[in-house]
Amino acid sequence: MNHRKSTPVPPVTLDDVRGAQKMLTGVARVTAMEGSRHLTQLVGAPVHFKCENLQRTGSFKLRGAYVRIAGLLPEERAAGVVAASAGNHAQGVALASALLGVRSTVFMPRGAPLPKISATREYGAEVRLHGQVVDETLAAAQEYAAETGAVFIHPFDHPDVIAGQGTVGLEILEQCPEVRTILVGIGGGGLAAGIAVAVKALRPDVRIVGVQARGAAAYPPSLAAGRPVAIENPATMADGIKVGRPGDVPFGIIGELVDEVRTVTEDELSTALLLCLERAKLVVEPAGASPVAALLSEPGAFEGPVVAVLSGGNVDPVLMQRVLRHGMAAQGRYLAVRLRLTDRPGALAKMLGVLSVVDANVLDVSHVRTDPRLGLTEAEVELHLETKGPAHCAEVGDALRDAGYLVIG
Repeated sequence: MNHRKSTPVPPVTLDDVRGAQKMLTGVARVTAMEGSRHLTQLVGAPVHFKCENLQRTGSFKLRGAYVRIAGLLPEERAAGVVAASAGNHAQGVALASALLGVRSTVFMPRGAPLPKISATREYGAEVRLHGQVVDETLAAAQEYAAETGAVFIHPFDHPDVIAGQGTVGLEILEQCPEVRTILVGIGGGGLAAGIAVAVKALRPDVRIVGVQARGAAAYPPSLAAGRPVAIENPATMADGIKVGRPGDVPFGIIGELVDEVRTVTEDELSTALLLCLERAKLVVEPAGASPVAALLSEPGAFEGPVVAVLSGGNVDPVLMQRVLRHGMAAQGRYLAVRLRLTDRPGALAKMLGVLSVVDANVLDVSHVRTDPRLGLTEAEVELHLETKGPAHCAEVGDALRDAGYLVIG
């Protein structure tokens, strides 16, 4: 993909990333590189996971936050720092500040998952809940910085942050020197930009592929325009890459050094998360699973060995439950169906008998008898079924219809 050059940006060099690596010694973990036999068979070449979901605070964000805060002048540290985040950056800033003895205030949306709010507080930050979306939270944090003199720590749009995230790229080259393709999720672009700086300086032959959620993909139109372009109402379950506008600094780097930006669907994200959990025994958030989703969507498109960066594992248990169910449905392993039957003794048992014949496991049954839509002798049943794939789902639907049931959905 050819990208036009963007406006000049502050440079981030290999030396910057190497300096960040020294700074992070003893602070950030050198996270594991795990092979995936399932994806290796699918792709036809070795596939490895770079497990930043096992990083301290559960994501790569500690790296950039620590380097940024460590680089502050003494008077800036004395004023404290402030950040805005729905989760991962919040925790990274909180822990980095605590390790460096700097006071931190973190603004989070009111709807942020409780585990992420609790973790941010436990790492030592003062948490302030403001706004319903991250843009409102961001504005509040910047207003706080202007009023108090606290230094605003941007999640991706600063050279020091990008240098810190680039240490992931150095570790990939050390752990898998034969790598040919690196896949990494892109939100604002800090991680992809940092990896690209480090890897392309040492191994320009390595292909770097960025991955965005299709409902929040600001980079493709921005790269086409040659400048950062904001998209309206980004929507995706992958809140870690749900960013409406590329950062100015990472955009320039990604436009020059990242070979391709792909997009993945919500079904592909949920299927990838399910694969990470079932096959690799790794808890990964939807944003972290985006490189795996790209591999699953077109496995033949990537030269191996391939490294997929699992950027984070901070997934809310409630969201995890929904995503897993979504992923199972996408694979035809979970089926929700509504149907109507005659409301008389034994009718429900008879219908369940039909499901037993086609070997569909009933997980949940909801039985409605009183509803204006129903006739006097009708009842509506909603079934949640465990199934064995798309063909089995079709078989279940056909069996119910052949037995005379009105299948509504």
